[in-house]
Amino acid sequence: MNGEAVIVDDVAVAFATTVREAYDKRPNPSFSLALSGGSTAASCYEHLAKEPLDWSVITLLWGDERCVPLSHADSNYALAKQALLDSIPTPAAVHPMRCEDGAEAYESVVRSVSPLDLIHLGMGDDGHTASLFPGSPALDAPPERLVVATGDNLHPHPRMTFTYSTIARARLAVFTVSGIAKRQMLGRIRQGEHLPAGRVAAERVIWLVDRAAAA
Repeated sequence: MNGEAVIVDDVAVAFATTVREAYDKRPNPSFSLALSGGSTAASCYEHLAKEPLDWSVITLLWGDERCVPLSHADSNYALAKQALLDSIPTPAAVHPMRCEDGAEAYESVVRSVSPLDLIHLGMGDDGHTASLFPGSPALDAPPERLVVATGDNLHPHPRMTFTYSTIARARLAVFTVSGIAKRQMLGRIRQGEHLPAGRVAAERVIWLVDRAAAA
């Protein structure tokens, strides 16, 4: 397991605080933030919307996305729109990940703002993060590739996702792990098992973990 684990009472509150602190210490006038999906992410973004950030200098991207319309209930963009975008001033730029445009097109967007200041990541019950699933060819994408198409038979919808190379370039990668259902998998990763989330590296990696997941 790379990075530092921080046990917190409320993962969503801790995430919003961590983003604000990274924003306050940003090395450039602008700030780039890659968003995630899932129920924990929704709560994180609701709290983030309350932080005193100047959204006019913030560029938003997505670390992975299901190949569905942006308005679809399974879309990570739709989740972020409801939990965050609808409650904040207009950001400097918003770059949804659209499968129909292809991975190469989104890779160009990522390159234009790299290195990303902060990438938000979750951890699935199978140890995946973003859409880097166990056994997926995406795990071994060439180092020059930043975005790839992926998917498997165990998860709904084809996907696009950041590669490890994209995450490794980031100034900060922040995992949010919440709930007793994540406890066993987190334990396996902390013990060094070779699972996708445990392979993530960046300039700095923080795992925000609540007490139910950490016990």
